[in-house]
Amino acid sequence: MAIERVREYFRKYNRDKDIMELDASSATVELAAQALDVEPARIAKSLALKNGERVIMIVTAGDAKIDNAKFKAEFGTKPKMLSIEETFEYTGHQVGGVCPFALKNDIPVYLDISLKRFKTVFPACGSSNSAIELTCDELNYYSLNQKWVDVCKNWE
Repeated sequence: MAIERVREYFRKYNRDKDIMELDASSATVELAAQALDVEPARIAKSLALKNGERVIMIVTAGDAKIDNAKFKAEFGTKPKMLSIEETFEYTGHQVGGVCPFALKNDIPVYLDISLKRFKTVFPACGSSNSAIELTCDELNYYSLNQKWVDVCKNWE
């Protein structure tokens, strides 16, 4: 199960006990915000996208949307969402629990600056009812972030 892989991943940082398994679903930004009693923007949304022929992950604030023009300026191509099946195949996480930790394949992870306005954010941990609270510096470190990017709109 993906949450166990994520728990094992965080064990090496002595953070495995910080993973929250919620009684309610956290499969969408809105559900996660309700379950965690936080504003939806603080949910760190992990999106697996095709960038030409390769797959990348962009982690954004819960209220941010990918801006095609900004994405193309940063990565050289228009983004394309993976299908549910492709997302699982590449990340090892089911949609609703996708996160930038313990990925099945070596997918480059990028964090969007929309997250930086918060002291802490809440990414999923491999299941549709899990999360961990992290500072942006911690998310940067644990996600093995390639770099901070500005590829989103509707959050300013």
